[in-house]
Amino acid sequence: MTQKQKRLTRKQKRLAVIAGLGVILIAAGGFLAWALRGQVVFFYSPSEIHERAVAAGTPIRLGGLVKEGTWKRVGETSDFVVTDGQTEMATHYVGLLPDLFREGQGVVVEGSVTPQGTFAATNVLAKHDENYMPKQLVDELKKRGEWQRDGAPL
Repeated sequence: MTQKQKRLTRKQKRLAVIAGLGVILIAAGGFLAWALRGQVVFFYSPSEIHERAVAAGTPIRLGGLVKEGTWKRVGETSDFVVTDGQTEMATHYVGLLPDLFREGQGVVVEGSVTPQGTFAATNVLAKHDENYMPKQLVDELKKRGEWQRDGAPL
C-alpha cells in the first residue's frame, strides 16, 4: 500500500467523527434510561388500571375524583374511593392530607395496587386550587364524555 491509500479522505474523517458521536449519544441515552428506570411512574385512571391489569406492587399514579361520601378518616389513616365516573378504586392512605383534599375534588395519588385490588397510597398530590384538574384526568374525562368544566362532582 502506498502512503496515499492509507490516509482517510475528509469525507471519511467526518463520517468517523459523526459515527463516534452517535455511539456516545446512544450510550448516554442508555445510561440515562438505566438510571431513571426506578423513577418512572405512570399515570392511570381507575378504568385503565382494570383494563390494563396493572401488576400488584408496581408504583403508579392514580388520578380521578374523590367520590362523595366515601372519605373516612381515623387519625392519620384515610380511606376513600377514587373514581373516573365508570370505575372506582378503593384507596388507603396513612399520613396527613393536603388542606385542599375534599370529596368531589380531583386528586392524584402515588402508590401501588395491592394483591387485594385496592390502592395503597404513599403520597397524595392534591396540592392545587379548587379549579385545578390534572391534564391526564381532563383528557380521560373528555374522552369518556364526562368532562364538566366547572369541576362539579360526577
